[in-house]
Amino acid sequence: MANLIPIWGVLAASVVALLFAFIFYRQMMKEDEGTPTMKQIAKYVRNGAMAYLKQQYKVVAIVFAVLAIFFAILAYGFHVQNPWVPFAFLTGGLFSGLAGFIGMKTATYASGRTANAASKSLNKGLKVAFRSGAVMGLTVVGLGLLDIAVWFLILSCFYDINTPQALVTVTTTMLTFGMGASTQALFARVGGGIYTKAADVGADLVGKVENDIPEDDPRNPATIADNVGDNVGDVAGMGADLYESYCGAILATAALGASAYFQSGAELQLKAIVAPMLIAAVGIILSIIGIFTVRTKEDAGMKELLKSLSLGTNFSSVLIAGATFLIMYLLNIDNWIGISCSVIVGLVAGVIIGQATEYYTSHSYRPTQKLAESAATGPATVIISGVGLGMLSTAIPVITIAVAIILSFLCANGFDFSMSAEALSMGLYGIGIAAVGMLSTLGITLATDAYGPIADNAGGNAQMSELDPVVRERTDILDALGNTTAATGKGFAIGSAALTGLALLASYIEEIKIGLGHVGRTITNVSGEIIDGAQATIPDIIAYYNVDLMNPVVLTGAFIGAMMSFLFCGLTMNAVGRAAQKMVAEVRRQFREIKGILEGKATPDYSRCVEISTKAAQKEMVFPSLVAIIVPIIVGLVLGVAGVMGLLIGGLASGFVLAIFMANSGGAWDNAKKYVEEGHLGGNSSEAHKATVVGDTVGDPFKDTSGPSLNILIKLMSMVSIVMAGLTVMLH
Repeated sequence: MANLIPIWGVLAASVVALLFAFIFYRQMMKEDEGTPTMKQIAKYVRNGAMAYLKQQYKVVAIVFAVLAIFFAILAYGFHVQNPWVPFAFLTGGLFSGLAGFIGMKTATYASGRTANAASKSLNKGLKVAFRSGAVMGLTVVGLGLLDIAVWFLILSCFYDINTPQALVTVTTTMLTFGMGASTQALFARVGGGIYTKAADVGADLVGKVENDIPEDDPRNPATIADNVGDNVGDVAGMGADLYESYCGAILATAALGASAYFQSGAELQLKAIVAPMLIAAVGIILSIIGIFTVRTKEDAGMKELLKSLSLGTNFSSVLIAGATFLIMYLLNIDNWIGISCSVIVGLVAGVIIGQATEYYTSHSYRPTQKLAESAATGPATVIISGVGLGMLSTAIPVITIAVAIILSFLCANGFDFSMSAEALSMGLYGIGIAAVGMLSTLGITLATDAYGPIADNAGGNAQMSELDPVVRERTDILDALGNTTAATGKGFAIGSAALTGLALLASYIEEIKIGLGHVGRTITNVSGEIIDGAQATIPDIIAYYNVDLMNPVVLTGAFIGAMMSFLFCGLTMNAVGRAAQKMVAEVRRQFREIKGILEGKATPDYSRCVEISTKAAQKEMVFPSLVAIIVPIIVGLVLGVAGVMGLLIGGLASGFVLAIFMANSGGAWDNAKKYVEEGHLGGNSSEAHKATVVGDTVGDPFKDTSGPSLNILIKLMSMVSIVMAGLTVMLH
């Protein structure tokens, strides 16, 4: 049991995270929710969000049941999978959904309390919103490490972890629960994104543009649905999304560690497996310390508020950088300095991507200000400028990730350029652990992200409750900050997806080796020798399946993978468009048929708009999500291993760049609107304002539906391929 002590430490850290999440939740609940009107509005939003999530989980439960039965048939009928796979798949989905549910429940209770706190001071409003967002952050990392640690302890009771082959089996089995998390996350992101953007588009186009009434005005029938959408999309969806990013990075790296140190013996192999878990565990503690450093002064502007949040995240990042070297030193892993440097590379890459995202999306900087100025000539130029800004904004993140891949690879393998089997395995482990480094402080990074929708809802509550205008001014400052931090959070998720996706490619090859072992197949290695497939190296597998760019099967797979990113975005964008059309028609109908709404003498039918968004999201989310699962299976069955490798490479390359473009364009359009609403370029009700509202409307599905779903698509296709590797090997 001595060799399991680090796992018990990881389990303890997960419990600490959940304990502090509960403490912050209780602190938030003790805050005053405000006037009876504020409480009633918060209740409307809370009930709508819970009703939606209940319906979504019913649909997702059916999909999970079908997939679990399918995996059970593969495991117990055809014996091409580990028998634990169906159960690991279900727990991954369960914990991912639970993370989103807890975060959303907290957010729906926090928005009214944040508005009431903002009536006292800006710092008080920031503290309540941020600590409430921290509930989400700590819940995600706590549940993620809890699931990982418990599964490792369970599997260690059934496999002899003192043998290298058993550790490979354990880590690859655990990797499959990442598919459950990814599947749940995709449904949550797509469904929540369709819901929130259908409501948002309807509220903005008919309310702001056609009838010139403020955002979140109680006269707008879609305003409650809009506020509900912030919670189901930007909180529940985001929580499930980053849960799978966090777990995927740790699990992929653990599996690569088992492979890289296979020849070094089980003791060193186990250290390589627990290293990413320990980094994540220490990151939890340091994130909690960082959370307590976030505060601001009363007259703070956007830059001061950004500095307040940056202080917490950067402080945690600096501490985890130092702690990483100590962890690796104590584990006494070969080349521990180089592997530690790979973690630092991931951390630095995350910071650079975050800063680049902030520069391109915050209205404190020229790119978004210039985007707002383009509104002087109408909405067309706003859209053109926003698309151009988003395209330009991809350069820094892509170059950063490219440099991070090379540096983390070389640091981990001791700058061995030989590309031998050993150097390749060690380098890939370095790339995986760089992704863990990027996500190691997710507890506080996600808190800065989840805080945004809470501040947005607080502004809606203040508007509908007709509080003093100064309260709305404060919540608008917090909301604009939230738009930037949300874009930064998406940048982290997308960046980590690129690194994790590359690590999952290597994990796919490891799963292919296990599949070859299951069917008892021998292969010819790179030296021309006949060997057991299970004993092959990565170069052996690549050569055996002819994974070469000159192989038309690989190129075919790459084209399909690149197409998948655009197909998926097209499906989700059109889904938002169809749902938004129904919402616009309904809001116009109510303004036309319910007399006295615009005069404030009649109450709109809020429930009808909530119903439209709910039904549209449930209907529209299924097909895009199923496409992401079915296509990798078909490619594996038809084109084999070479085709799947091409698919994953094409999807990773196109999805990464497209996701950054969409997230940054959407964030910039949103903050350009906020810039005008602060009084620039004519302020509210000006033609420039109407033009930026149109731009923001176009950007809504960019940044909150299609864009953030792409990083899940990248990893889900990889996870599906890994789970189906045994069947692919059997047929090819």
